[in-house]
Amino acid sequence: MTKRSIEIMDTTLRDGEQTSGISFSASEKLTIAQLLIEELGVDRIEVASARVSEGEFEAVKNIIDWSNENGYIDQVEILTFVDGGQSIQWMKDTGAKVQNLLTKGSLNHLTYQLKKTPEQHFSAIAETFDLAQKEGITNNIYLEDWSNGMRNSPEYVYHFLDFLTSQPVKRILLPDTLGVLIPSEAYQYLSSLRSKYPELHFDFHAHNDYDLGVANAIEGVKAGVNGLHLTMNGMGERAGNAPLASVVAVINDYIPEVTINIKEAALYKVSKLVETFSGFKIPANKPVVGANVFTQTAGIHADGDNKHNLYFNDLMPERFGRKRKYALGKTSGKANIEKNLQELGLKLSPEDIKKVTQKIIKLGDKKEVVTQDDLPYIISDVLDSKLYQDHVKIKSYVLNHAKGLKPSATVAIKIDDETIEQHAQGDGQYDAFINALKKVYDQKNKELPMLIDYAVRIPPGSNSDALCETVITWKTEAKEFVTRGLDSDQTVSAIKATEKMLNIIEL
Repeated sequence: MTKRSIEIMDTTLRDGEQTSGISFSASEKLTIAQLLIEELGVDRIEVASARVSEGEFEAVKNIIDWSNENGYIDQVEILTFVDGGQSIQWMKDTGAKVQNLLTKGSLNHLTYQLKKTPEQHFSAIAETFDLAQKEGITNNIYLEDWSNGMRNSPEYVYHFLDFLTSQPVKRILLPDTLGVLIPSEAYQYLSSLRSKYPELHFDFHAHNDYDLGVANAIEGVKAGVNGLHLTMNGMGERAGNAPLASVVAVINDYIPEVTINIKEAALYKVSKLVETFSGFKIPANKPVVGANVFTQTAGIHADGDNKHNLYFNDLMPERFGRKRKYALGKTSGKANIEKNLQELGLKLSPEDIKKVTQKIIKLGDKKEVVTQDDLPYIISDVLDSKLYQDHVKIKSYVLNHAKGLKPSATVAIKIDDETIEQHAQGDGQYDAFINALKKVYDQKNKELPMLIDYAVRIPPGSNSDALCETVITWKTEAKEFVTRGLDSDQTVSAIKATEKMLNIIEL
């Protein structure tokens, strides 16, 4: 079977940056652009809107310079406007070579926003195309609000496309600007255009206001579009755009007649980097890239995985550079425990596994979160064994915080039979504590893991003396792991979580 190839255009750096509260720095934009093209293998990237700011100009110039040096200049696109040539001049100054011209794809927008006739709009578009051609710039064109145009003024859309057949335009970009389409409409509208204009290149740009972005994008592929616009982690205005990872997985698994260039193994890595740069957290249950999507929670699922992989599907985590996990909690069964023990290289008798399982279920009933790194502690507690020992003990500490002075900490740490004291300052009490702890470990020629996330949780509606849980994520060269501490004092709960970390790295 001859496969039909479609282009994937990632618009994280343009449309995705319109997510409320999100702004990438110039260096972050360059890094993301490099990863999208070289690591992930997207065909094109839309990186900015023309004339937005001086900072945006510098960011685009950096990306264009890199693209020119590496042969990617035709893969970098800029959103431009019908503005008498100002956007074209902006592109010329950056060195960019592909414009995505924003125009009106519905009669409603044209009439009430631009207050122009179709002929006036088309004339201005033709002038912009002519200016671009003279500067060696490739023309693509957005028909903004195209989906409502097809619903309410299809004769205008067809008039527009008839005009474009005579213009020097490479791609026609059809956005569901307000995210209003349902899948049947997406297929109907796009297939009708594909049939009427077989020689034109159509891209489809789905938004996710009804949580139908992925479904609409897939219907667009079935209807014969030549390209899709997607974003990392579904970033974008309002409810966001169709997420790249989900659409890629569906195409690869369910549309065998279509081929795309995306390298699945890089999806998770790039997704996490975009999360870090943007501060836009990936929901734990987000398909493909979410923290929980390859985690089996119910014990029956883990048991089924042991028996001919009964709960596996085609979304194998290894495709995306990930691993399957088995959660520990009140729905855990013996199989979950065994899977986690295998990961740790531990073996227990069936009777001991039963005891540990009961303890984990009991903790789960109290809504306590149990991780694989908690298992040695639980096993030691339940079996009263020597499996786990406190090699490291925070014997004592003094924390000082006074107005006008930097916070400081003095700590006494017992490592096996040796007690070491150190003093340090920091930006806060916990930072001072960590700095003192680093001095202790420097003295022992040991390196502490990197703290990469710090979260504090208290029950809703609690008083100031409520217990708080501090959850800290640590990273070593080998892995990431989480420790938790519980106390009515936030700093003390963080110190308890840190003591747990010290013993985990000593295991």
